[in-house]
Amino acid sequence: MTIYTFYGIMIPFLGTVFGAACVFFMKKNMNFSVQSALSGFAAGVMTAASVWSLLIPALEYADEMGKWSFIPAAVGFWIGILFLFMLDHLIPHLHFNTDQKEGPKSKFKKTTMLVLAVTLHNIPEGMAIGVVYAGFLAGETNITAMAALALSIGIAIQNFPEGAIISMPLKSQGLKKSRAFLYGAASGVVEPLGALITIAAAGLVIPALPYMLSFAAGAMMYVVVEELIPEMSAGKHSNIGTLFFAAGYSVMMVLDVALG
Repeated sequence: MTIYTFYGIMIPFLGTVFGAACVFFMKKNMNFSVQSALSGFAAGVMTAASVWSLLIPALEYADEMGKWSFIPAAVGFWIGILFLFMLDHLIPHLHFNTDQKEGPKSKFKKTTMLVLAVTLHNIPEGMAIGVVYAGFLAGETNITAMAALALSIGIAIQNFPEGAIISMPLKSQGLKKSRAFLYGAASGVVEPLGALITIAAAGLVIPALPYMLSFAAGAMMYVVVEELIPEMSAGKHSNIGTLFFAAGYSVMMVLDVALG
């Protein structure tokens, strides 16, 4: 693995860290409308990344299959959906703005459950970065260094509001700023770890690259629909989340096309 690749897989984690650091600079609790806007922006980035950076390349890799080229994309997409569905039921977690716990019963504290919720949906993002960089390192011509970097930057951008979304509410629940920051930053650790594990398994990943790309897309879309869209649509001013969804989608699309 080159130093360039290492920097690439660390960029999204830095986005989470910088977002979590907002807890040191924002005196007031995060406004509900701001949370909706940030959730919408993150959802837009993840949706665009799933389409432009993952599903479209998956279809291109299977182009030799002719009219059946959709099979790897469709199969991998559904496996990704079911994988996150399974994790959603196996890992105890708690989403923001609700007291309804999900997954198996546990004695975890509320703060731990909140961190687990964010960590859960960071898993597919880490895998997506790992799959793309594994393809780049293997010399796959459809994945350039700039295309891989575009995905890293895009996920880092959407990780910034996610880091703030987790650290700010934790502070409002009575945690010290330093501890709230650590919880927020820790939720992003799974991304570089997931990417490194995926790259290490490149021998298995590359032969099934179209399936793995669409797998990551399906897992990310599960998070968008199951978690981020409900969060951005909650409350009276759901149009704010919708507008920021469009903004996030546009930013990621521009990054992928311009850099890819």
